[in-house]
Amino acid sequence: MKGIKSGFFFGVILISALAAWFTVHSHAQKKPSKPNIVFILLDDLGKEWISCYGAEGIQTPNIDRLAATGTKFINAYSMPQCAPSRLCLLTGQYPFRNGWVNHWDTPRWGVGYYDWKTNPSLGRVMKSAGYQTAAAGKWQVNDFRFQPDAMVQHGFDEYFMWTGGEKDPNDHKHLQISDQRYWDPYIHSKDGSKTYPGKFGPDLFNEFLLDFITKNKDRPFFVYYPMTLVHLPLTTTPLEPNVTEKYDQMRAMVRYADYLIGKMVDHLDKLGIRDNTLIVFTTDNGTAASFENIMNGRHITGGKTKTTENGVCEPFIVNWPGKVPAGKVSDNLVDFTDILPTFADFAGAKPDPGFVYDGFSDKDVFLGKAQKTGHDWILAMGGHPGLATTNGIENVSWFRDRVIREGRYKLFVGTDRKPEKLVDVINDPDEKTNLMGDPKYQTELKRLSGVIDLLPQKDNNPIYTRIPDYPRYRPLSTNGQSQNPDQGDKGANE
Repeated sequence: MKGIKSGFFFGVILISALAAWFTVHSHAQKKPSKPNIVFILLDDLGKEWISCYGAEGIQTPNIDRLAATGTKFINAYSMPQCAPSRLCLLTGQYPFRNGWVNHWDTPRWGVGYYDWKTNPSLGRVMKSAGYQTAAAGKWQVNDFRFQPDAMVQHGFDEYFMWTGGEKDPNDHKHLQISDQRYWDPYIHSKDGSKTYPGKFGPDLFNEFLLDFITKNKDRPFFVYYPMTLVHLPLTTTPLEPNVTEKYDQMRAMVRYADYLIGKMVDHLDKLGIRDNTLIVFTTDNGTAASFENIMNGRHITGGKTKTTENGVCEPFIVNWPGKVPAGKVSDNLVDFTDILPTFADFAGAKPDPGFVYDGFSDKDVFLGKAQKTGHDWILAMGGHPGLATTNGIENVSWFRDRVIREGRYKLFVGTDRKPEKLVDVINDPDEKTNLMGDPKYQTELKRLSGVIDLLPQKDNNPIYTRIPDYPRYRPLSTNGQSQNPDQGDKGANE
């Protein structure tokens, strides 16, 4: 009897051990072989507000933690304003190619939009690689009233987006309602667009993505997280509900963005998938010009809309435990055109065929396997608003002003395609001294001027198919490209 009991208990232990082994083995098999990717994009925030970049008077511990355990880039270029930056990263193309040279607020101004039929799409590329895809936050380059499924068409399985201010000549209150991105936000999802009374929009976007990650933790996922923070208007936050002074509110908004990033990282940790998740953090352009802060002892005024470094050289942090080198500071040249090809490379995907891409895959640089990206130079273009003409959205000029940047030297180029200013951004961070006339820098001037010849003679206008009944909210202008007698009608594609 005793032997039977011993054998019985031994059998129970053996069965339990085998069951545990099969459970672990089964879980290991379910673990995605491709990395999850979380791309975090803050709105209107320069380096001078991120403490790991030397910002003073503000602490961003969660962003700092990503830098301390990952790689921090110091030469990462965006465009100087919202829509050009976003279309650059979503298409893998510079604005002169995708046409979004200037900012255009589609739901507020009408006519133009980000057309999924005529442009590349980061979401679509990730979905083609078998990723579950989600986006939550700011979009603003489609009008969801007329294109309610635009996010799905661009490749996102799930979405929860602030609509942007939707103008309606027949309902003046609607613009005020839809403009709300913070308290009582107006958000578009598969359930339609509606207000969430008493809620704080940044919380809702964050919670939506955390739920998405939980549901998809056992398969590869891609999260596009274009936060609405810290763009104006200034506001209070749930953690600091009583702040009233301008700079106190700004600091509160920065701190809350950092807090939400910390929540996402902690959630990945709790689910046990942090070690298989690549996180990339950056911002779309510099801070609004109404703010300044001290960074490494220098007073920095917000550079939004400017092509100086405070407008286009953004914080850029890459983190993947055990894969991306920890505590590294990289001076490699990267820019927003790299995001699509880099994520496609990590996903084992191929970008949409039939398009020309301007970026390079930075995968091996992120992983510490390569010393240099594919860039000898990076580029940013001017960011003033575009114009609506009788032919649709048209850019302000045939050749937008721009800057071409190497590691040390930077060339400002005018709308006449001619060099205007050469600066040494290392020794002259305020970009005040023009070196063009100095004989010592003619080699650098010639080298960077040579890039101009590689660029198209004319910038494209936004590439979209005209919708006959699509509304036009912005007054017509006579200053668009089509008014140029030497060029003819170059409006938006019909």
